[in-house]
Amino acid sequence: MTKPPEQDDSNNRIVGVTLDEDSIGRSGPDIEHERAIAIYDLIEQNLFAPEGADGQGPFTLHIGITGNRLMFDIRREDGTPVVAHLLSLTPFRRIVKDYFMICDSYYQAIRTATPDKIEAIDMGRRGIHDEGSRTLQERLKGKVRVDFETSRRLFTLITVLHWKG
Repeated sequence: MTKPPEQDDSNNRIVGVTLDEDSIGRSGPDIEHERAIAIYDLIEQNLFAPEGADGQGPFTLHIGITGNRLMFDIRREDGTPVVAHLLSLTPFRRIVKDYFMICDSYYQAIRTATPDKIEAIDMGRRGIHDEGSRTLQERLKGKVRVDFETSRRLFTLITVLHWKG
């Protein structure tokens, strides 16, 4: 019995990310730095395969919020449009709200709490982030194939769109 050939994902990746400035506007240097790190981490390592693109990447991704929808404008590296997906933000609202709340608790705890308390809050923060990542992966199913780590990095960028500083 022969093993099916492994899928070649070398072109199924994001090489550039932009965030819609109308969605987020400009913020302070700390938030801008967080955004830059999130984008760098995503570009550094990801699996991103739009359905029907058949490995014809690499891709660039423009992320924005339009109304109550998250927009993923996917293009080839040369700018040729591939597809644009609009995803409802409703499934993310509670998760993002909870994530910001626990992040605030975490940053406050860093100043005054014991290491055990900080670690417990950080575990909760990571758990909520994972929940958001799984929700995103589920919402992209049938549209864009992403692995869990890519989904985590994309969820970070979704939170950045909500983080107005």
